Amino acid sequence: MADIDFDGVTKVYGDAHPAVDHLSLHIDDGEFMVLVGPSGCGKTTALRMLAGLEEISSGTLRIGGTVVNNTLPKDRDVAMVFQNYALYPHMSVAQNMGFALKIRGESKREIARKVDDAARILRLTEYLDRRPKALSGGQRQRVAMGRAIVRSPQAFLMDEPLSNLDAKLRVEMRSEIARIQRLLSVATVYVTHDQVEAMTMGDRVAVLRDGQLQQVATPQDIYDRPANEFVAGFMGSPPMNLVPCRLRPGHSRVEVLVADQSFEIPLGYADSHALPEAGADVVLGVRPEDVLIADATGANVLKVRVERVEALGSEALVHLAWGEGGAPVARDARPGSFIAKVGPRVTFSPGDVVSVQVSPEHVHFFDAGSGVSLRAGGR
Repeated sequence: MADIDFDGVTKVYGDAHPAVDHLSLHIDDGEFMVLVGPSGCGKTTALRMLAGLEEISSGTLRIGGTVVNNTLPKDRDVAMVFQNYALYPHMSVAQNMGFALKIRGESKREIARKVDDAARILRLTEYLDRRPKALSGGQRQRVAMGRAIVRSPQAFLMDEPLSNLDAKLRVEMRSEIARIQRLLSVATVYVTHDQVEAMTMGDRVAVLRDGQLQQVATPQDIYDRPANEFVAGFMGSPPMNLVPCRLRPGHSRVEVLVADQSFEIPLGYADSHALPEAGADVVLGVRPEDVLIADATGANVLKVRVERVEALGSEALVHLAWGEGGAPVARDARPGSFIAKVGPRVTFSPGDVVSVQVSPEHVHFFDAGSGVSLRAGGR
């Protein structure tokens, strides 16, 4: 059991832009840390440096307080679970799970005990004599996990282990992996591009972009208080609506200009944001579930046109727009769009013009240039 510490870790391939750029991240012993981001963000490279499969260009990497920059993979006492399972087809489940222990020279009795213990945790006991071809995708993934568990490593490293499974099985395995990790209480670093996996599995989530750490926090903190526009737009399904706007402060409230329409927020709420000077361009952020469609008129509504409705059974996503085919706007106003998440029984049709309201307490503002959140107190 051990904690993990990335201290300014960088990986550069030749003269290219760093694949991982000064990553500083601490993972506590027993913590489930998810590295998430789009393809090419550096998450798998970070994991491979931790496993010893990639050399570190600069910075320091510690496992259990010991610097492992130049330690061979076999001597790091970590176990990696890959995307493609990498099972031996000619071996039984029990032989696959116990192979690393056999190579390590452990006795047959000790191997059998550890394999039986892991099989019980993974609910694989009845499959120990089968070969991989006789197993489902989810069962094969559990065997790959069992091969890691029997080694009793200091840390588990998982590189998109569910990407080869169908949607239903992915949901089941998310819960299963989280259950096993809590049971074993071993530091786990889990790489995924799927923000739903990140939100539902991690104790904390580290969001990466272009090799740089954007934010690390609990899933709920990242959802409620994104550090910047990228995190806001990446985390959440559907993602946060991000709309260019302009601020016009008054005596008791701030007017938010969207195209040639506006809504107002009280100064008390505006004080919780480090808002720029009057007339400044900012980016308004609001989650789809916080966009309310209402039959209303007045200062705090926006007129928009329904573009399309996605019925998802338990809910519906209403795509709304203004300008360029959406609700009419002034000639010099910029067109835009956003999504509202509503109940399943909607009566809207494409082409309808409707009113929407946004609750002030659910509004985010981001700097139009840097994308950094303008919430007072920063991250």
